[in-house]
Amino acid sequence: MPMGHTATAQAGSGGLTATEHRLANGLRLVLSEDHLTPVAAVCLWYDVGSRHEVKGRTGLAHLFEHLMFQGSAQVHGNGHFEFVQGAGGSLNGTTSFERTNYFETMPAHQLELALWLEADRMGSLLAALDEESMENQRDVVKNERRQRYDNVPYGTAFERLTALSYPEGHPYHHTPIGSMADLDAATLEDARAFFRTNYAPNNAVLSVVGDIDPEQTLAWVEKYFGSIPSHDGKQPPRDGTLPDTLGGQLREEIHEEVPARALMAAYRLPHDGTRECDAADLALTVLGGGESSRLHNRLVRRDRTAVAAGFGLLRLAGAPSLGWLDVKASGGVEIPQIESAVDDELSRLAAEGPTPEEMERAQAQLEREWLDRLGTVAGRADELCRYAVLFGDPQLALTAVTRVLDITAEEVRAVAAARLRPDNRAVLVYEPLAPEEASADETAAEETDEHEGADK
Repeated sequence: MPMGHTATAQAGSGGLTATEHRLANGLRLVLSEDHLTPVAAVCLWYDVGSRHEVKGRTGLAHLFEHLMFQGSAQVHGNGHFEFVQGAGGSLNGTTSFERTNYFETMPAHQLELALWLEADRMGSLLAALDEESMENQRDVVKNERRQRYDNVPYGTAFERLTALSYPEGHPYHHTPIGSMADLDAATLEDARAFFRTNYAPNNAVLSVVGDIDPEQTLAWVEKYFGSIPSHDGKQPPRDGTLPDTLGGQLREEIHEEVPARALMAAYRLPHDGTRECDAADLALTVLGGGESSRLHNRLVRRDRTAVAAGFGLLRLAGAPSLGWLDVKASGGVEIPQIESAVDDELSRLAAEGPTPEEMERAQAQLEREWLDRLGTVAGRADELCRYAVLFGDPQLALTAVTRVLDITAEEVRAVAAARLRPDNRAVLVYEPLAPEEASADETAAEETDEHEGADK
C-alpha cells in the first residue's frame, strides 16, 4: 500500500500512542489502540467550516453537515442512522468555524460497518443529493436556527458578539448557523459544488480509536476509501489576521424578553496552538472557571449581584481566539455595578497575577478536562483529528497538557494585562422588557405566525 506511518509514545501522553498513515488519494488516517473496552470510535474531520464560506452563502457548511445524513449511493434516506443505531452504535456530526466532523462509536465488531458508511457518503453523496433532500434539510436548519438562536433568551448573543469582534468581511464575522436569507438563497448546484470542492479525501483526516486491529483497520480503510478520487480545486480560507486588540470598546444594548439582566463580553485573545493561548486559558479559568473562580466568588457569593458568572475560551486557529464572559444579574441589580466589579477583578489579575494556589487549581482543572477528552475513545478520536487538521500533527493531542502545565504565573499575568482590558472587548448588555412590552411582543409574534401560515 502507498502509505507511510509513525508511532510515538511521547512524554506526558499517559502511554497512549497513535500511528499515522496516508493513502495515495491524500486521506490521512490516525489509529490509536485501546483494548480496555470492546468499542471503537470513528471520527472524520473535513477541513471546511464557516470560515470557508463567501458572502451571500453563509450557513452552507452547516447545511451540508445535515445533507450528509440524507443518503448516498448505497444508503438511502435515513439509512446511516438506521445502520449505526441498529448495530448498537451512536453517531452525529457538528460544524464549527474551522471544520465539519462526523463520528460514530460502535461495538468493536461493527467497526467495518462504520467505515463503509463514511466512505460511501464521501465517495457517492452526489448520487443521492436532489431538490427534495435539499429542501427538507434547508427547513430543518432554519427550524434549528429558530429553536437555538432566534426564539430563546440570549440566543443571538454569540452571533452578535462574533459580528462585533470580527469586522465585516472577515472570515469569522458570521457564525456557522448562517442567516435565514442565505439559507433560502442556497441552490442545489451550490451544494453540489461545495461537496465536490470540500468533501474529498485529501481534505480530510480519519481517526479510528479503540479495540481495533491496526492492520485489519488499515486494510478496511484502503478497501473502502482508497478508490475515492482526490480534488485539487479548494481555495485556502481568507486571511484571518487581525491586530492583537480591538483598539477600543464596542458596545450594544439589547432590550428583549429575557429572564434577567445580563452582561456578556468577548475579548480578543491569542491564536490557538500558541503558548500565549494556553496562558489565556489559565487566566480565564482563574477568573471564571467554575465555583472556585474569582468572578463567582466576588459576584455570586460575596456581592450577590449575580446568579451566575463564568469566563471561557473559544480557541481558534485561523483567527484570534475569543474570551467569553457571561454574567446573569440578580434581582434588580444594575449592569454598571457588575461591570465595575468585573473590571476590578481583571485589573487585579493583570497587576498581581494568580496566586500559587490559583495556578495549581487552574492547571489541575485544565488537566482534568484534557484527561476527560482523551479518556474516552470518541474524545480521543476527535482530539487526534483536531490536531491533525488544524496544526498538522495529531501527536500534539497526546501531550497538550504538558504545555499547559509548563505555563508560569507571570505569563498568565502578562496575557491578562495585555488582553483582558476594557479597550479590547465587545460588550452586550441585556435589559428585560417591561411586562407590558413583553405582552405586546407576544401578540405581534402570534399574529406574524398566523400570517406566515396563511401564506403557505
